[in-house]
Amino acid sequence: MSASATTYRPLPADDGLRTELHNEVHARPPARIRLPALVVFVAVFNDGVSREQECEHLRGLPGQDGLTPADLQGHFLRLRLPGYTLKWERHTEFSRYSLVQPLPDEAHLGTRDPELLSHLVLPVDWLANIPGRTFVAIKLIMLHGDLSDPQQTLAQARTWLGEHTVVASQMGNNGHSIVATDFMLRDTGFERMLVVAPPETTETRAGRISQRLLEVETYRLMALRGLPVAKQLGPLLAESERQLADITAQLENKGATDQALLDTLVSLAAGVERATAEHAYRFSATRAYDALVTQRIAELREQPIPGTQTIGEFMQRRLSPAMGTVAATAQRLASLSERVSRASALLRTRVDIATEVQNQQLLEKLTRGQELQLRLQTTVEGLSIAAISYYVVSLLLYLGKAGKAAGLPINPEILAGSFIPLVLWGAWRTTRRIHEKLRGPDQT
Repeated sequence: MSASATTYRPLPADDGLRTELHNEVHARPPARIRLPALVVFVAVFNDGVSREQECEHLRGLPGQDGLTPADLQGHFLRLRLPGYTLKWERHTEFSRYSLVQPLPDEAHLGTRDPELLSHLVLPVDWLANIPGRTFVAIKLIMLHGDLSDPQQTLAQARTWLGEHTVVASQMGNNGHSIVATDFMLRDTGFERMLVVAPPETTETRAGRISQRLLEVETYRLMALRGLPVAKQLGPLLAESERQLADITAQLENKGATDQALLDTLVSLAAGVERATAEHAYRFSATRAYDALVTQRIAELREQPIPGTQTIGEFMQRRLSPAMGTVAATAQRLASLSERVSRASALLRTRVDIATEVQNQQLLEKLTRGQELQLRLQTTVEGLSIAAISYYVVSLLLYLGKAGKAAGLPINPEILAGSFIPLVLWGAWRTTRRIHEKLRGPDQT
């Protein structure tokens, strides 16, 4: 019997998600990059782009005819092709494509603003036909160099980047490499980054450096997507705040009817809630992406080169104000929603008080009506007793006349008159007994 067949597992059955969650930390391993290398990175928004469309595009690479959507279910795919590798990653809002190929000889350190796109090993127009809308495109060059004189290396990097204003730093606590970039979009639509590392740099370290730098720029641009939304909401929030102030003043001064205030307040609340529903995700995503940018910059462990801004300093000065604007707008929107809720509560209290007053007045009217009805009923009952007594006495009178006619010694008028008190008492007593039965034993 084989060893695997006799493996003893002293554990309960695995949870259905155990393997998937365990392997999540291995889902997107960094690439192993052998220097010198050219890394071409493109990130596109995948809204409306299906996994099948992306699979169809990946099948356009040499030898990938058998690729199926099932191969893309893990949201990550690395294709090893002759002379280069291509990595595909799908995220919630965007997809990333990373090409790693050898660096052309014409692009080594010391050249001036070298042309690189003509040296790509990808099929013609493959990049241009990626499904989606581009929001990041970077050409990252990683090559060997001498780091003993950072200022000289930085001067060479400036020449390579085309003499633009450069942001640069040494990475790692021991300065294991130098990164330089100008964060400028070229006419080709690409940014450029340059990493200079010593010959002993391992492929694994080069892959980690590449991943962190590319993610810093990707998450920076994703975080900034909240800024246009914040600017767009500014006038709406100002107008809504003015309307709310007017409503509150009218509530205080009773300058409008409750119905008019309610209509205005409902319209205002609907607008605020619609804005919250439409943009709450964008604001929360901006906070998350900004946190990732800060984390990735911290992982670079930058050491400054005198006279040059580090990437962290550049982001602090350029990105922080935008993130502050987004955060302030999100807080302003949330605060406006709370104030609208408080104004609604005030109006509801005002309406409730008015309703209570109306109910009290109605009850008073009903009470007065019942008192009048009771008096009328008492009067009617008195008349009813008199009427009943009249008819009973009349019957006794006729009875006496009948007896007299029969020869009895009776005076009908005296007989009837003598029975009047007894008849009145009997009618009154009968009415009282009827009342007692109607009221019940508890109300007697």
